[in-house]
Amino acid sequence: MNNEIAQLEPRELWTNFAALNTVPRASKKEEQVIAFMMDFAAKLSLDTYKDETGNIIIRKPATTGLENAKTVVLQSHLDMVHQKNNDTEFDFSAQGIKMLTDGDWVVAEGTTLGADNGIGVAAIMAILASTEIAHPAIEALFTVDEETGMTGAMGLKAGVLKGEILLNLDTEQDNEIDIGCAGGIDVTATKTYTKETAPETSIAYLITVGGLQGGHSGMDIHKGFGNANKIMNRILFQAEKHAGLRISNLQGGSLRNAIPRESVAQAVIDSDKETAFLQCIQVAVDDIKSEYRSTEPSLEITLEKQDVVPACVMPVAEQKAFIQAIYAAHNGVYKMSAELEDLVETSNNIARVSVDKGSISIKCLTRSSVESSKFDLANALRAAFELMGCEVEFSGSYPGWTPNPDSGILKLLTSVYEKQNNAKADVVACHAGLECGILGRNYPKIDMISFGPTILGAHSPAERVSISSVQKFWKFLLEVLANIPAKA
Repeated sequence: MNNEIAQLEPRELWTNFAALNTVPRASKKEEQVIAFMMDFAAKLSLDTYKDETGNIIIRKPATTGLENAKTVVLQSHLDMVHQKNNDTEFDFSAQGIKMLTDGDWVVAEGTTLGADNGIGVAAIMAILASTEIAHPAIEALFTVDEETGMTGAMGLKAGVLKGEILLNLDTEQDNEIDIGCAGGIDVTATKTYTKETAPETSIAYLITVGGLQGGHSGMDIHKGFGNANKIMNRILFQAEKHAGLRISNLQGGSLRNAIPRESVAQAVIDSDKETAFLQCIQVAVDDIKSEYRSTEPSLEITLEKQDVVPACVMPVAEQKAFIQAIYAAHNGVYKMSAELEDLVETSNNIARVSVDKGSISIKCLTRSSVESSKFDLANALRAAFELMGCEVEFSGSYPGWTPNPDSGILKLLTSVYEKQNNAKADVVACHAGLECGILGRNYPKIDMISFGPTILGAHSPAERVSISSVQKFWKFLLEVLANIPAKA
């Protein structure tokens, strides 16, 4: 356990966060963290249930004086996004996250931090373990696989939860109270091709796009950050047009919910086209860097001549169709909400592009708070990819969470926030995918709300959480729990 982090205040929360971050917890690989949570509950002798999906529900009776208050479901997800810098040596399957403080921030050394949603998990653990915190009857719901499919929330059956209020602790700005979110759908395009032998007169270059900020493909999609896959495609387009470039291998991005920070392409050109190649690449690089000088000041695009020429390349016609399809496929904000100011309604992240050994794979995450708009954009992507001959699959579709401005728990939270901070909270809907919309399908009568501390750079190695904001969040959460209304 990281002792520096465990000594921060509120100590009961940070101690649990430090312990949690010793446990590997990638999405769809939560076995170790599930065992960790089951052991935690067993030591407290609390009623615990693990469902067939892997979700854990831990129940704790109300403290004295709050026995007649409504039962509250405290909910966070156990998994975290695993991302690291290219120059960081780290094994997410075996190592705990290496954390340190940087002024008011807790950060990780070259990897994601896991504050999303580990701070929420740690807060719930602290409440379950406490003998002093006032609270109503608690159902602590720890879901799995939120980050890559929300299968935990989808798999939670009706009738398991008895609570009347659900507090989702997964929002990332401490001045916001969230009452709605976007839904999403995975769009996957695949194609095989017959490799061709690279021309005998070929020379090889490695093209690398890196140094981008990356970030959360929902919460950060409107910030104008560069997408490594789209930037790489611009370079390939120009090099194909002016120097006859041929692609041998391409690997860009990683997870669907992370804006891709890096892309690497191995390509060949005829030796007599080298000057034209270098010139057109320089023009493209200068243009791209100029465009992103404010939002991506650390952007790097490099060329490295290779000693060994790859044996095979894509056929000319299929390569042209591939590059044009990526160019045509929408990335970023597609539509802003007409109902809520400054809310992204619909977007797409071209998250992962792979060309290798005769196979093409393109993976996107399309989000929207409006179901029809979500499928409109997904179908636009399908059209672009089918025109290049791909098989296109839609999967993992989940609904958004419709805002309820008349929510009873919202009235309590806004009142407590204003009393504590002498300012009004921002009541918002977000473009991320919270589990509330999914949980609401089987539990339509639960009054749901979402809030949390300030976390920046989620889903990237720049992820960080504000120490003072965690203190603010903790104080707010405890006051809310102490004032939950009585049962009807």
